[in-house]
Amino acid sequence: MSTLEHWLQRYNAGRDALPGAGVPWLDALREEAIMRFADEGWPSNRLESWRHTSLTLLEERSFAPASAPLAPETVLQRLRSDGEEAAGGHWLVFVDGRHAPALSELGALPAGAEIRALAEVLATHPEWVEAYFGTVEEGASPAALNAALAADGAFVRLARGVALDAPLHVVFIGGVRKGASLVRNLIVAEAGAEATIVEHYVGVDAAGDAQAGTPGTLTNAVTRIAAAQDARITHLKLQEEDRSTVHVAHIAAAQARGSVFASHSLSFGAQLARNDITTRFDGEGCEALLNGLFHVDGRRHVDHHTRIDHAQPRGTSREFYRGVLDGAGRGVFAGRILVAPGAVRTDAMQRADNLLLSPQAEADARPELEIYADDVKCAHGATVGQIDEDSLFYLRTRGLDEAHARNLLTYAFAAEVLERIGLASLKRRAQVAIRARLPGGELMEVL
Repeated sequence: MSTLEHWLQRYNAGRDALPGAGVPWLDALREEAIMRFADEGWPSNRLESWRHTSLTLLEERSFAPASAPLAPETVLQRLRSDGEEAAGGHWLVFVDGRHAPALSELGALPAGAEIRALAEVLATHPEWVEAYFGTVEEGASPAALNAALAADGAFVRLARGVALDAPLHVVFIGGVRKGASLVRNLIVAEAGAEATIVEHYVGVDAAGDAQAGTPGTLTNAVTRIAAAQDARITHLKLQEEDRSTVHVAHIAAAQARGSVFASHSLSFGAQLARNDITTRFDGEGCEALLNGLFHVDGRRHVDHHTRIDHAQPRGTSREFYRGVLDGAGRGVFAGRILVAPGAVRTDAMQRADNLLLSPQAEADARPELEIYADDVKCAHGATVGQIDEDSLFYLRTRGLDEAHARNLLTYAFAAEVLERIGLASLKRRAQVAIRARLPGGELMEVL
């Protein structure tokens, strides 16, 4: 049986048990979505937007769950003890794509803040999500598969002027039973609302199955964010899954007049990770920051594809992505800034930088500007290089040996991304993740 037949069979066998089954608009959307995936299949490098990242390796895997689950409790305990922010905040936890109420701890929420598992909302109040669930055409074919089969995720709705007093941690612990996790997160911020949301993907098996071409777990995640007028949403995604995982994600934001959206994407795990991140300015005076850092080693692969649509005047966007590549790892960045006709006074800047620590490492960077308006200020750039020998020599003359000097320069390169994370507790959490994966982690404290 081909994997396309497997997914069709899985859909036909389980559609009546999906949350919200029987709701006409949702049934119709799911049916159209699975048909789109059946027509297109997994993306291959024959598609221009997937030229550097083929998912054809997934055609050989059906991701049937394992019979012997691993315990997720110790993983969560470690997360909640790492960093000062762990003592507080709101925690919504999922295990292999399903809400785990026993591990979650939302605490007291301000009036007007609704945080629930999406499965619960689809089963009880599907009208809450109809306008925000998304469309069949949105994203690539994995996003269509997600629309057809996603059974759970986070649902966040903030009423007008409501601000979360502490970060919301949405934790997805994967690989407990191997298999596939398809999750969909909906974040709705009404006018003037404000929140910081940490979307954290972590595996239970740190070593995983590192054999090339044999992914043990699939994560297919879609996060949709609707920011109304003057809303402010900070979204930090931290991906630390097992090395046997394939992680495919789509983050799509829609911004109304005067809204501010900050996206921080930190990718340190998985065998192959693809992140599509988009935002659209649907009102004047919007602001967006897209900020990212990734590390690859061995034969791991990370791909970030971004798009910022300046559809209205006086929008401001800043985009910074950095990659640290070791071994035979490969990193890809493709970013597109589109300035629509009439979007005057647009101010946009995009930059991608990559540091190669090995002769076998490979980085591909393709920043793009597409401008159809006058009176705009736009710039972009990309670099791919090795550690600067003059800087290395300077540190050597100050008493550091070569290994420690290289490690310090590597951290200085990575740390610039973290400085853009405004919340100190989240910055510390990211530093913990970096120390666990990059060489010279013990030197982070001195930067």
